[in-house]
Amino acid sequence: MKNYLQEMLNRKDLLYYLVRSGLKAEHRNSYLGYLWWLLDPLLSVLVFYFLVVVILNRGDTENYPLFLVIGLIVWRCISSTLNSSSKSIMQYSSIVSQVYLPKSLFPISFALTQLFNFAFGLIVIAVFLAAFRVMPGWELVFLPILVIVQTTFLLAIGTILAFVTVFVRDLENILQYVTRVFFYASPIIWEGGRLPPEYNWAVAYNPVAIIVTSYRDILMNGKMPDLTGLGIIFVASVVAMIAMLWYYSKNEYKIIKAL
Repeated sequence: MKNYLQEMLNRKDLLYYLVRSGLKAEHRNSYLGYLWWLLDPLLSVLVFYFLVVVILNRGDTENYPLFLVIGLIVWRCISSTLNSSSKSIMQYSSIVSQVYLPKSLFPISFALTQLFNFAFGLIVIAVFLAAFRVMPGWELVFLPILVIVQTTFLLAIGTILAFVTVFVRDLENILQYVTRVFFYASPIIWEGGRLPPEYNWAVAYNPVAIIVTSYRDILMNGKMPDLTGLGIIFVASVVAMIAMLWYYSKNEYKIIKAL
């Protein structure tokens, strides 16, 4: 384990390269290029606002567009990270099978790439806060902590998915439906996720719901985030991440065989 971590540190230049190339590749052939990092969340908000408010006549939450943009931008980061991390090792299979590299660097690089994109999403949220004249209070000091918890959570899940996908290729397709369930079971476009009362536990113990609600509490509601829930997510994620790095260090040769 110690040698594996040292090897990861020695390959930090590769990690930097993977993140940089991932950012360049996202909108390489588009005319607007990096402007899509701002346009994409804005267009998503317009689509769901039209769906919920105009078609379904819902969205009676105060400052609903702000409520919506926070939920969608946080969800976009979470879902994009999980989907891209799950196929990260497979995407670089030609390199993985020829050169020895710590394989965990690949899902980590994809998670960091999406974190960079999330920073642009926070700019969009700041614009909406200004437009609706909502000024976050002193609770804003918890925002960096929340970003760290979210990133740790995604790193842990991403490393697990990347390893499993090598051996269970169907997981990539199944994940699309799993994330869709989490989307509707979390308060992304509606408060409470719109589940029947007997399924409220799916929101209360849903890490995605806890993270999304914490962002809204800090940025628009002037409330303390759920520190207990965030603490549990962080500790569980750290434990899972350490366990996965240990598992990678002992079983990476199986990845080569599977590829």
